[in-house]
This record gives sequence, C-alpha cells and structure tokens, in this order.
Amino acid sequence: MWKVLVTDEMRLGEVKHPDLRLDYRPGMAREEVLQVIGQYDALITRSRTQVDAGLLEAGVNLKVVGRGGVGVDNVDLEAASRRGILVVNVPEANTRSAAELAWALLLAVARGLVESDQKIRQGQWDRKYLGLELNHKTIGIVGLGRIGGQVAQFAKGFDMRVLAYDPYIPRSRAQTLGVELFDDLTDMLRQCHFLTVHTPLTSETRGMIGRRELYLLPKGAVVVNAARGGIVDEKALVEVLNEGHLWGAGLDVFVDEPPNAEHPLVHHPRVVHTAHLGANTQEAQERVGEAVLERVIETLQGNLAHALNTGFDAEGLQMFSAWLPLGEALGKLLAQITQGRPQTVEVSYYGEFEKNPDPIASAVAKGLLDQVLEAGAANLVSARPLLRDRGISLVTRQVEQSLDYRQVLEVRLETDKEVRKVRGAVLGGKPRIVGIDDHMVEAVPSGHMLVCVNRDRPGVVGKVGTLLGENGINIAGMQLGRDNPGGKALFVLAIDERPSEAVLEALRGLDVLERVDLAAL
Repeated sequence: MWKVLVTDEMRLGEVKHPDLRLDYRPGMAREEVLQVIGQYDALITRSRTQVDAGLLEAGVNLKVVGRGGVGVDNVDLEAASRRGILVVNVPEANTRSAAELAWALLLAVARGLVESDQKIRQGQWDRKYLGLELNHKTIGIVGLGRIGGQVAQFAKGFDMRVLAYDPYIPRSRAQTLGVELFDDLTDMLRQCHFLTVHTPLTSETRGMIGRRELYLLPKGAVVVNAARGGIVDEKALVEVLNEGHLWGAGLDVFVDEPPNAEHPLVHHPRVVHTAHLGANTQEAQERVGEAVLERVIETLQGNLAHALNTGFDAEGLQMFSAWLPLGEALGKLLAQITQGRPQTVEVSYYGEFEKNPDPIASAVAKGLLDQVLEAGAANLVSARPLLRDRGISLVTRQVEQSLDYRQVLEVRLETDKEVRKVRGAVLGGKPRIVGIDDHMVEAVPSGHMLVCVNRDRPGVVGKVGTLLGENGINIAGMQLGRDNPGGKALFVLAIDERPSEAVLEALRGLDVLERVDLAAL
C-alpha cells in the first residue's frame, strides 16, 4: 500500500487504485509536513510547498515527488537525487490553456477589447475605434515547442501565414505544422504583423526581443509574451510603444511579478495584461492534478520514463563521477561551437569500461540541451526523451581499442550545416578535453573558452592576444593543435570573462583567423 501526501490545492479526479492511500491536505504548514512526511512514499505539490533538502531528509520513506505543473523551482533536484528520490512533473498538461491565453491576448490587442470595455463602463459608447483583422496577415512564432505548435495551429484557422524561428527544432516538425521555419530571426521579424514568443527564459533568450528586434517588425505590429518575463525587453517595449511603432502588446508575464504599480507597462493604454494565467483554466487544473497523480503512481511502480532526475544506481554514478561531467561538458561545447540544426549525436566510448558507460551519453545529451532549455529541465533521465522530442538521434558505440589514452570519450554532432567532434578523457581523476575536430589539445573544460581555427603561420596567437588585451580580457590558458606544419591549426584560449559581441566581431574580422567560436562551460 503506497501512501501519498498532497500538500497543495489541486484537482486530482477520482482515485481508483487499489494499492494507494491518498491524503489530501492542502495548505499544510511546513512544520506539520516535516512531522508527518516520514510516513509517506510520495509527495505531490504545486509551487507553495518548498521541497528542500531538509524536507527530503525528513521523508525517510519518500520514493517520488510529484510537481503539478511545469516548473520544479521549489524542488531541490540535487538533494532528491542524492537520496534516490525521483521527481516528476507534467509540463504538457497546460499546453492548450497557455496557447489559448496567448491567442486571447493577441485578439484583445488587435480589436481593442479592453479599451472599449473600459469606455463602456465609463458611460462612453465609442464606435470609432478601428481594430486589426488577422485574415491573410503574417504571424511569427519564436519557439515552436508544444505551446508554439498549438499557437501555429490556431493561426492556420484564421487563414494566417505562419512563420517560426527555433534553431533547435528539426524542419520536419515545421513541415508537419505547415509552418515556414527561419534560420535567422531578423529575416522573420521583418515580415511579421503579429509576434508571439514561446521559449523558456535562458541566457540565450533573455532580452532576445529588444529595441532593434521590435523596430524590425513592420509599423503597426502586435507583440505578445505569454511565456516568461524578460524574453521581450520591457524597457525597449515601453520606448517602442511610446514612439508609435507598435500597434500594441499583450503580456501575461513580467520580469518581476507582480509588477510594481508604477511600472510604465502596467498603465500603458496600448498594453493588455493578464496575471500569469497561462495554466489557469478549470480544464488545465483538472489535467494537471490527474496527470501528476497518474505519473506518481507509474513511477512508484518502477516506470522511470518521466523522472526529471537520475535513476542510475549509486555504484554506477560513483564509478562515472568524473565521466558524467566530462560528457556534459563535451555536449555543451559542441552545442556552442557547431552551426546549424542538430540532427544526430554520436557518442563513442574507446577503451574498456568496467561497467556499461551508457549513462555518459545521457550526460552528453543533457549538456547539449542545457543551452536550449531552462535550468533543471534536462537531466540524466529526461535528456534522451527530450532529444527524441526534437527529432535528434542519439547513437552510441563502444570500441575496445582506445585513442592515445586508456579510455576516451568522443562526441560527434551532425547538423544540417556541418559536422564537428570533440574528445575527452579523465586524467588524474579530472575531466579533460583532449581533442577538437582532428586536432589534439588538452584543456580543462571550465569557464569561457575561445576555439579558433587558422592556418598554421607565425603571429596568429600574438594578434589575437593583442586584441583581447586591448579590450581588457585576460588569457588564463592556451592550447594549440595542428594537423601538419603550415596546414590547418586550432587553438583554445581560456579567458577570464565573456567577450562582448563587438570584441567577438573584431576577432572574426582578423585576417589570420578562419573561424572563432565562444563556449561557456
């Protein structure tokens, strides 16, 4: 008999499982939870209950934590993993609701619904307002995942031309949805009468729609953000609205929530707001509760398909304690230095490993996805399914003969534009990069790294070092590799800080370099 405690409000539907005892006690104080949690096999929460290391330690019988909804910010995944507690969520349960809200905001802005409603309440009957039709207009969608794909389907129903920008989605998905997929955000923005964003908030997406991007939109465009606050630069949005370039904006999210009452967007006449209500429908809440309970039961039964943290045995994790971060680092490195849309990842293990090294491939997948998804979204268990969802193949192979070292991990990434590979080894118990493409190097996978390709000739490193020094960027380490004297060469610079875009452009403009890529590990 499994005992499951629910500490936050949610609709769980009818429980019909003979081996389940469900205690629904929403609103429990933390002290009370700590007193009783040791009796339970599973805990189900929303965002209120903080499932931190202390609570997990008190849950001496806990096997599963279920989080109703998408985010798991209130769950300490690392502490759960250390204690062998699996964590599951239900990110797909609110897809329809979130997409419908984005569409509602778009329509409300286009037709002036809020403004007209307010005037009627004030006793004004103003029929002079002219709104915008959607028919045969062009909508741009940034992020073509579950929610973005649903928005695309709505747009088709309005006879709109649908464009999308998502460098991590294969073209086959866009073709299935009947969407034109763009490789360049700038090219797409120039054509969009309506723009909506549906990406996680990451270092890559933060502020990605700024003043320049907003002015690339045709005059009179509508912008909607029902994803995460900060993807659309709030300061830039206020300025461009005030300057009259945009028709209006619809916002379900802010950087700081709730926003300050004096926030200029809160009172802007051309902005329609909702209070982060993307998942707030009766149907979504019912789906969330039923789905998370079902997922918790499946996980208790031994199905690890939906676990967000590691399910590998402690012995294997200990044996690969240095190889897992190496695999993750190689995945991160390739994701940042390889151009194009990922299609295939090939992970090769050279040499003899005492246990099946397959978990290392999961770490590689996690490293690749960490550049795309929100922190914590991908881990050793979820990374492979997430790759499959994006149409990216993961292939592994084991070769008894090693390469230069007793054991070597090689990762090859093929995109629609190029193929690159990196190699790594564990030396003295610590991860090391030992090769990039066909060049031997030895570098510590940490911090900011510049990977430069050039022809082997005198003075190359000097010019690069001079440019960096003139811009106050210190070089912490350097590794060089070449195929033959006078041929193609590659060198890796470890630097103390991330260069600005202007410095990167200056580096790429040097006549001695063929290519410059930046990676943060």
